[in-house]
Amino acid sequence: MAQENAKKVPPEDVTINGFGIELNDKHKGRIDKYVELYEKRIVAHLDEEYSKQTGLGGKLADRIATFGGSWTFIIYFTCFLALWIIWNLLSFTRHFDSPPFILLNLCLSFLSAFQAPVIMMSQNRQAARDKHEAIIDFAINYKAEQEIDDVQGHLHRIETELQELKSLLMNQQEKSKESE
Repeated sequence: MAQENAKKVPPEDVTINGFGIELNDKHKGRIDKYVELYEKRIVAHLDEEYSKQTGLGGKLADRIATFGGSWTFIIYFTCFLALWIIWNLLSFTRHFDSPPFILLNLCLSFLSAFQAPVIMMSQNRQAARDKHEAIIDFAINYKAEQEIDDVQGHLHRIETELQELKSLLMNQQEKSKESE
C-alpha cells in the first residue's frame, strides 16, 4: 500500500524520514557532496602517500612512461623519424645514415631497450597502487555492509515491536468493544 502511495506522489516531493531528519532532494545533494569530498580526500591521501614512498627513479620512470604513452610523443617521434629518413634520402644533403638506415635501426633498438623496462617499472608501481586502493575499497565496502546489517537488525526489531503494539492495540479494542 505504501508503494502505491509513493507511485502517486511526484518523485521531487518524496521525503524520507529517518533518525528525526527529513531527507529531501536538497539534503540528498548535500550528502552526495560530502561523500564526494570524502572520496577526494581519500584519493588525495593515497596520492600523498604514493609520492612519499616513490623515489626519484620511480617518479622519473612514471613521467617517462606517461610521456612515452602520449599522443605528443607519437607525433614528435613520427616527425623525428620522417625528418631522419627525408634528410638521408635527399640528394643535396650530406647523408649520415644512408639506406637501409642502420644507425636509425640502432637508435630505435636502444630506445626500445630502455623504454620497455621503464614502462614495466611504472606499470608495476601502478599495479601496487591499484591493489592498495582495492584493499581500501574493500575495507570501506565491508564497513558499509556491517552498518547495513546493523540497520537491518534495528529495522527487524522495530517491526517486531510494531507488530506487538498492533496486536496489543487490537486486543484492547476488542476488550473495549466487549465491555460496551
